Amino acid sequence: MSKLYRSLPSVDSVLAGAVQDPDLAGLPRNMLRDLVNDFLDLCREEIRSGVIARESDLEASVLQPRLLAYLRAHSRPHFRRVINATGVVIHTNLGRSILTHEAAASVSEACRHYSNLEFSLDTGQRGSRYSHVEDLLCRISGAEAGLVVNNNAAAVLLVLDTLARGREVVVSRSQLVEIGGSFRIPEVMAKSGAHLREVGATNRTHLKDYRQAIGPDTGALMKVHTSNYRIIGFYKEVSLKELVQLGREHDLPVIEDMGSGNFFDFQAHGYNFMPEPTVQQVIRDGVSVVSFSGDKLLGGPQAGIILGEKKYIDPIKKNPMNRALRIDKMTLAALESTLRMYLDPELARSKIPTLRMITAGEKDLQQKARRLKNRIRRNIKADMELAVFPAQSRVGGGAFPEQDLPTTLVGIKVAGLSCQDMRNRLLNTDPPLVGRVEEDFFCLDPRTIDDSEMGMVVSVLKDIL
Repeated sequence: MSKLYRSLPSVDSVLAGAVQDPDLAGLPRNMLRDLVNDFLDLCREEIRSGVIARESDLEASVLQPRLLAYLRAHSRPHFRRVINATGVVIHTNLGRSILTHEAAASVSEACRHYSNLEFSLDTGQRGSRYSHVEDLLCRISGAEAGLVVNNNAAAVLLVLDTLARGREVVVSRSQLVEIGGSFRIPEVMAKSGAHLREVGATNRTHLKDYRQAIGPDTGALMKVHTSNYRIIGFYKEVSLKELVQLGREHDLPVIEDMGSGNFFDFQAHGYNFMPEPTVQQVIRDGVSVVSFSGDKLLGGPQAGIILGEKKYIDPIKKNPMNRALRIDKMTLAALESTLRMYLDPELARSKIPTLRMITAGEKDLQQKARRLKNRIRRNIKADMELAVFPAQSRVGGGAFPEQDLPTTLVGIKVAGLSCQDMRNRLLNTDPPLVGRVEEDFFCLDPRTIDDSEMGMVVSVLKDIL
């Protein structure tokens, strides 16, 4: 055994060979040295346990491929690309919305060069970062003014802190929602310094409930759009138009948290989804201030967009907290590029990946699934069963709850390999592939697999099989 230990190569000799590999050459030397030491420690453990029992197991022709595979696997970034084959379009755990090629290019340009982030090219003086997107937002939505912060929870916090700190905000009991990560509207409101005034019952709230709650301490009326769940049956809520009229009677701002805001009217373009208001409709209904996410249904970067009447937006912009919540140049670049698409709704539908995937047709998905199945069959010679069958995708991201999207799945069943084993193996491929299990098959949903990723899907399946 001691002879085997002595046969192990030195760290420096292994390192010298590793840096010649094109996949590893650009990595920090200290990182590679640590990984080489880890690999050699693993070899010592294998010698002790008898896994390595012959000197031939330590020859360069045997050890080098193992070493390079180890270094490549353990030097990959922790945060990296995955293939989403789940069929959930706005998958919160997988990064939500995918940017357009144009938006990604704008981010790259903003990162690699200086920019006019807060510099006016008209005056040569300091400018406002909001100016890059405010006009676009107002043009698309019909709002008088707007600004953008780092996410919608921050937007709600900033709006309440500005317009209702120390005062009561009247909200229907049915709208005290919990958003991702266990953050709840009452908790966000408490942090803003506003006081929650609940009205109505869990399933029914009337206009008179709001009216009776208004008093000298009332700062605002608030509506929280239930974008991530539905209450059905014996249920009633007050419409935004009714709430706006009540607010005007008492000179109170009406705030709406839309959650997953939307500029694209699916129903108007022939897509039979459950009725969800667009931002444009909410502005037309007279809301004082509305906030929503820049990613999710909008298909842009993570951001919290605030739109509304200028007399309310201006003080929100001046709130000192705004600086702590502001967006950076990369988000601005991606958001501006995404918003420009919405000047032509059909261009937005075809170019923004989120909209394109949501509106994908049943026949197109059937054909795509068959192509993927045939490609897997041609390229992978394994004892497996392949099936194509109808199922449902989801929009995800808290949008269109209970709205199924018809799709066609490619199901894979491999002899001697459970669906859970397949799932675990595919999480360790490069790139990792995330699918789902249905009807005892490991399933791939073509809705969320880009055409450019079809070859990658086959490649990673081939790796594990």
